[in-house]
Amino acid sequence: MTAESSTQWTHANAVVLREMGLLLRGSSGSGKSALSLELIAEARRNGEFASLVGDDRIALENRNGRLIARPHSAITGSIEVRGAGIASVAFERSAVIRGLVQLAEVEDVEWTRPTELQWEPEEICGLLVPRVLLKRRDSLSRVKITLFLQHLESR
Repeated sequence: MTAESSTQWTHANAVVLREMGLLLRGSSGSGKSALSLELIAEARRNGEFASLVGDDRIALENRNGRLIARPHSAITGSIEVRGAGIASVAFERSAVIRGLVQLAEVEDVEWTRPTELQWEPEEICGLLVPRVLLKRRDSLSRVKITLFLQHLESR
């Protein structure tokens, strides 16, 4: 593992919730943007810091053992709201990513009924990043992500 590596672009959203950067990854139309906006709105309602880093195209880089996410310069400060178009939003220029939320199609994964959520690590830019796998458009996504954030905070 090198201290620094080249930039890797990924199809994802990045948000900051409290002091933690999260990467939300999924196929086009999986609900990344809507979930990002819901998470940000919920955190702000609770008096917590929350902000978008980027929508749809995220630059990832290993900087001295930290996974840094940045928005694409062409769409910085913008997020697509399905059915409503492109909206301008407040944003952060970068964030240290602490976790990955993978939104998957039901048919893409053999789903089991675990008694608790599993945090499986994934290697990104030479770093192991905790990952939680969620069904796309799961009505309990925000609850599960809150539990995931609590897990990340305890590490």
